[in-house]
Amino acid sequence: MRVLVVDDEVTLVRALRRGLTAEGFAVDVAHDGDTGFDLAVDHDYDAIVLDVMLPRRNGYDVVTALRAAGVWTPVLMLSAKDGEHDVADGLDVGADDYLTKPFSFVVLVARLRALVRRPAQARPAVLQVGDVVLDPATREVARAGRPVELTARETALLEYLMRHADRVVGKVELRDHVWDGPGEDVNVVEVYVGYLRRKLGRDAVTTVRGAGYRVGA
Repeated sequence: MRVLVVDDEVTLVRALRRGLTAEGFAVDVAHDGDTGFDLAVDHDYDAIVLDVMLPRRNGYDVVTALRAAGVWTPVLMLSAKDGEHDVADGLDVGADDYLTKPFSFVVLVARLRALVRRPAQARPAVLQVGDVVLDPATREVARAGRPVELTARETALLEYLMRHADRVVGKVELRDHVWDGPGEDVNVVEVYVGYLRRKLGRDAVTTVRGAGYRVGA
């Protein structure tokens, strides 16, 4: 199995290379984001170990650019940032796993093997209902070919509705899947549906009285 390690901590990279080689991995290394991106695009790796704080291009930007380029190699992101929002940001831009520094080498190897065991990654299918299009990989939204800027929450709401376009989706279900569950006022769904209608057009989301919402007519 061939792995790319992208990290600017030279001592750490040497240790990782030595340890991973002993575990049977073939290891390539890069010490900045641009070089890591180029290697990931040009070579077929089984997994990528990617630091967040890198020279020239940070890890978040590298993952975003790889996914946009159609490279779906599993990415294990490393970072000294251990806040829940830091982890969420890494996963949201396209990383497959997130490990905080300092970390156990045994755990890193186990997670790498778990990533490699997963079925081959494929680009998430673009969602389309009528003339509304949402790309889950890039989070880009368009209607009738015109790009529409949505917030992260608006995009999440639209994506859930589009993934269930074959039925009416109730407010409680939307709240539980797009927000934090029962602790959130269910009326927040109505507010955000209003935001979507203002940006996409009033006919983009239909209200089914007493039942919920659906995308399109």
